[in-house]
Amino acid sequence: MTLPDHGISPARRAGRTAAWFDGWRLTVATTLTVAALSAWLAGMGGFEIDGIRLAVRFTARASLVLFCLAFAASALARLWPAAAARWLRRNRRYLGLSFAGSHAVHPIAIVAFAATAPLAFRAATSPASFIFGGLGYAFIVAMAATSFDAAAARIGPRAWRLLHTSGIYYLWFQFMVSFGERIPAMPNHAWFLLPLLAVMALRVVAALRGRRAREATP
Repeated sequence: MTLPDHGISPARRAGRTAAWFDGWRLTVATTLTVAALSAWLAGMGGFEIDGIRLAVRFTARASLVLFCLAFAASALARLWPAAAARWLRRNRRYLGLSFAGSHAVHPIAIVAFAATAPLAFRAATSPASFIFGGLGYAFIVAMAATSFDAAAARIGPRAWRLLHTSGIYYLWFQFMVSFGERIPAMPNHAWFLLPLLAVMALRVVAALRGRRAREATP
């Protein structure tokens, strides 16, 4: 059974749908979806090594997508201020928190991997991966904690800007290294570098255009 539209335009209905996915609804829905799909992938393999490794890879790739959306949101809104870009910019904070939620599922899959196949886990990791990965998680926790207005006001705008700027660029670099170092063994991982390079290019172009606009303003 279909309810009557009562004259509501398609654009307005689309706007209502987009609004439903704003804010915390976006973060909760995204995090729960990543968690559910990760459990499903692990369960497909009987929660053994193959299924758990699928969950590890899925959470890393889901986090990559969410990170790229948050990373490019402001640049896209400046360069192409269409409705989708405005939605990304409006929800940049919640996309960042969605990324944090997705990447919170990732270590659960990693711990399951270590418990299920400790020898394979040791072969797939190194002390450097724990050090630099741990620093990345420290940035994620700090950035998520200061994504709220009260916490941001407590540390001040200068410290907030320093934390979030250094954190997001470190995470971009960490993704580049994490996927890039697997290319010799798995050449298809080169494809995962493309969105990272694309969003960095967008930020550079947006920054250059903004600087030119400021210089042209009397």
